[in-house]
Amino acid sequence: MKTEIISSETSIEIIRRAIEAKGGLRVAAASLAAEADLYAAGLSPFCAIQVMLWLEAALDVEFPKSMLQRRSMATMATIAALIGDLLQSEARARAA
Repeated sequence: MKTEIISSETSIEIIRRAIEAKGGLRVAAASLAAEADLYAAGLSPFCAIQVMLWLEAALDVEFPKSMLQRRSMATMATIAALIGDLLQSEARARAA
């Protein structure tokens, strides 16, 4: 997928796919609200990294080291906000 600004709803769906593929949750990602605690739903630190790597490949972005924290992957809404920030930063850099 090209790096482009995606809507919050679309990014949540992409994140749900990543969690289904790599998250190892006890429940379906589709059953969780965007603000649900992913760690309480069973996301392990190892799986969080796997989800992040899946998202990097799917969105053609790279999460900076500063985002490699537990709280960065706490909810789908948090992840969506981080992705939005990354994509906006990349768009500004290309425009400059």
